[in-house]
Amino acid sequence: MAALVGVTGCAGVGDAGASATARTRVSVPAPASAALGSSTPAAPSAGPTSSVSATPSSAMPSPAPGSPAPGNGPAPSPSGPPPFSAKIEKVSRDDVRQSWRPGCPVPLSGLRKITMTYWGFDDQAHTGVLVINKKVAEDVASVFGKLYEMRYPIRRMVPVDVYKGSDNDSIDADNTSAFNCRNATGSGNWSNHAYGLAVDLNPRENPYVYANGSNAHRNADAFVDRPLKKPGVINSGDRVVRAFGQIGWGWGGSWSGAKDYQHFSENGR
Repeated sequence: MAALVGVTGCAGVGDAGASATARTRVSVPAPASAALGSSTPAAPSAGPTSSVSATPSSAMPSPAPGSPAPGNGPAPSPSGPPPFSAKIEKVSRDDVRQSWRPGCPVPLSGLRKITMTYWGFDDQAHTGVLVINKKVAEDVASVFGKLYEMRYPIRRMVPVDVYKGSDNDSIDADNTSAFNCRNATGSGNWSNHAYGLAVDLNPRENPYVYANGSNAHRNADAFVDRPLKKPGVINSGDRVVRAFGQIGWGWGGSWSGAKDYQHFSENGR
């Protein structure tokens, strides 16, 4: 029997892994006006309406890197944008055919997909999908609820399987993602993404910057310096960093040497 839980606010809810088909819905009331955003169009994405979360197909869409995810965002309420909604479900093999394989450090049973609302650069609500470790799914959903509430803009949110598991293509598309069974940048060890315990948020606006100040993605050249006041940019001690900090996650922008401004993880690495 599926466990379906609804709460108001961004607090965490019950154990999403406790049921064989566990689902969790988290709702956050939308504020009256947008605090952040820009006129840059965001990718429309498929997903639930604001009132009832629709179950996405197990087969992920496959647009070319950088192209919009198909479908429409959640319907606005009569009084304004829809409230935040998040649904947590088990992951099928088809969901992660490109990003998971036998030998990865987390089994399929240890992953969950969150179908949730996010605020776009076009000042509109959209629906995205994030694949994450099941033990942190509710906490991560609560953080994205706070980001939506503060109108922090996100370019797009689809699993890396849309980009055939390519981290580079996902970054070039400015895609916010989490799980990907790969090694850490410049290392032979598993990345925290391989465990589903890290999130990369707006990687164009928040690039990985090497210790010498260079970065690997030319579309991110204007976003290397910090502090920087532009939509979607993360700065030290800002509301985004504090929201992840409230669930105990660390930010790659605080590292010494290389800086990974897009990166948040459970262990801070």
